[in-house]
Amino acid sequence: MTTNTILLASRPQGMPTAAQFRFETREVPAPAAGQVLLKTLYVSVDPYMRGRMSAAKSYVAPFEVGQPMAGGVVAEVIASHSEALPVGSVVVGSLPWQEFSVADATALTRVPTDKAPASYFLGLLGMTGLTAYFGLLDICQPQAGETVIVSGAAGAVGSIVGQLAKIKGCRVVGTAGSEEKVAYLKELGFDEAINYKTTPNIAKALAAAAPNGVDCYFDNVGGVITDAVYDLLNKHARIALCGQISTYNATETPMGPRPESKLLKTSTKLQGFIVSDYLSRWPEGVKQLTAWYAAGQLKSEETITEGFAQIPAAFLGLFAGENTGKAVVRVA
Repeated sequence: MTTNTILLASRPQGMPTAAQFRFETREVPAPAAGQVLLKTLYVSVDPYMRGRMSAAKSYVAPFEVGQPMAGGVVAEVIASHSEALPVGSVVVGSLPWQEFSVADATALTRVPTDKAPASYFLGLLGMTGLTAYFGLLDICQPQAGETVIVSGAAGAVGSIVGQLAKIKGCRVVGTAGSEEKVAYLKELGFDEAINYKTTPNIAKALAAAAPNGVDCYFDNVGGVITDAVYDLLNKHARIALCGQISTYNATETPMGPRPESKLLKTSTKLQGFIVSDYLSRWPEGVKQLTAWYAAGQLKSEETITEGFAQIPAAFLGLFAGENTGKAVVRVA
């Protein structure tokens, strides 16, 4: 059989465009022993993929020009040579952007679609939920009564971080890029939400929203928002450095304030992390996130784009702020 696939056509310089992607029809091999044939149901698009489009050394190997793009995928098993994954199983794994693919059963995780919608295993109960869980709870270790600021708070990770901080009894402040997203954060229980695009002085707005200073900062964005937070840090503050989306498409490294003296004077812990650092603890995180979701303490918003051909557009939309919550593409 054949499948449509999406390849990396060229490496972007600055903001990626549709020209970086090429559609192609490829043969799908028959599954061998221990393998399964998969029909793609949902594809995750995530900001970290922009880094993999570059040839620069990073925490994960770059995509190869002329080869399929890949990422989180929820798929259905339609042919199986594995007793562990019979036909009809719904699984999640890192798979190519294809309508059909073959994978080793051991590289896939079966998901309980009776517990939550299948797409949630790419978001709230998947990699983005786990990113929020470990980044906030393991690195920031928020305590009841503390103030937590989340940048990119209406995104897939940030929206979960804020809810987890509220579960822990914190005052939570989020930044987002539209009035609709600000309203969404209020619905999630954020104490304060700031539209950074229409706020004339983001530093003053953050100071007003966090009158007792900042104990925990979950940084998805970097840039001027992070510069402003540094001036609000309390003694022994903790910062989880998750993303820097404001600079992902920069062609030159932007120059900003040097924060080291502020970190030093406040004895602040700043720790970058990748969710795969916690791979051995993923079952713990999924179990707890699932329990909070079942209890109604966690909500998930999804921006769902329809159709395999729209995957590049959904990905590019991340950098225009088009998504609220988790961005996924429904393929089948």
